[in-house]
Amino acid sequence: MAPVNPAPPRSGARFGFELLTTDAGGTEARRGRVTTAHGVVETPVFMPVGTLGTVKALTPAHLLEIGAEIILGNTYHLYLRPGLEVVEALGGLHRMAAWSRPILTDSGGFQVFSLRDSARIKESGVTFRSHLDGSAHELSPERAIAIQETLGSDIMMAFDECPPASASPAAMRAAVERTTRWAKRCIAARTREDNALFGIVQGGTDRALRERSLADLVDLPFDGLALGGLSVGESRELTWSTVAALAPQLPADRPRYLMGVGTPEDLLVCIGHGVDMFDCVLPTRNARNARVMTPEGDLNLRNTRHRLDDRPIDESCACYTCRTFTRGYLRHLHKAQEILFSTLASLHNLAYLIALVGGARAAIEAGDYASYRDELLARRRSGLG
Repeated sequence: MAPVNPAPPRSGARFGFELLTTDAGGTEARRGRVTTAHGVVETPVFMPVGTLGTVKALTPAHLLEIGAEIILGNTYHLYLRPGLEVVEALGGLHRMAAWSRPILTDSGGFQVFSLRDSARIKESGVTFRSHLDGSAHELSPERAIAIQETLGSDIMMAFDECPPASASPAAMRAAVERTTRWAKRCIAARTREDNALFGIVQGGTDRALRERSLADLVDLPFDGLALGGLSVGESRELTWSTVAALAPQLPADRPRYLMGVGTPEDLLVCIGHGVDMFDCVLPTRNARNARVMTPEGDLNLRNTRHRLDDRPIDESCACYTCRTFTRGYLRHLHKAQEILFSTLASLHNLAYLIALVGGARAAIEAGDYASYRDELLARRRSGLG
């Protein structure tokens, strides 16, 4: 009998990036195309986060319906649960999760370093205790690459040290230096040619350290570069100013990825600074907590004022949730703690962001990204939702 979940076909295409056009209207915005073994990704792109091999509350069919082109998985979490033996036995992450399009996997560095109280950093790697059962584990650059190759990632991330925004200048400098040494070890550990490897620029909000990290990594044979270690405690203004200074310095012929940053405002501003790829858990996490996105700002569906409201979340949105259900009904589902609420709200929030970056691509092609960005930012600030 054929497997329930046959392995998705690999195109055989090698990883590549094509810069199609840049905004003619004076911003740094870029329109590009990423090619992977599991398909093409049009950029700018927002990537839904599927930490454990699933985007919470949604099926692959939901994601395909709203136009998701690539999702994320997480090395740390999948290594601990269900474990590599299970993923490998079930045919790799694509087949296990029934997702036929590209997958990017984080290296696990952020998760390990968020457990600093139970982690010990050494030059060889990081020893830590599982947040699930307290068992001891070690993650190194070589191990992070081996895990991601076993998962079958289309895009792997280098293992890096991600210090908190509150780290001292000396600790931040040490993290940058270690990230560079580990980046070289990640490159040396690769055994497959059918996936890509991105490096991660660290340095907090210290511009000189960021530029040093970039200088260390730019000549290494990475397929793309990411800005990591932002949205970890610094203000939004500091995040934006750091991106404004660094993103245009990233190589123009490779994808530029801003990790873990993903409000509508973040996307609109940072696309204008030349970022191509984004991910964030915020749209689905907020959705599960009744906070949904509209062009005029976020709505809190817990509020009593929505109890009798027969409008959709967003009358301009074409997603299944907005085509079908009212704010009043959605509020009822949330108050009743019905599982369906998480599905419908998550579907809408992701559809909103995917449509937002789709509009950005069209605006860049038209040479008028600044007008698109400024109009949407002004509507979001109006707070009429």
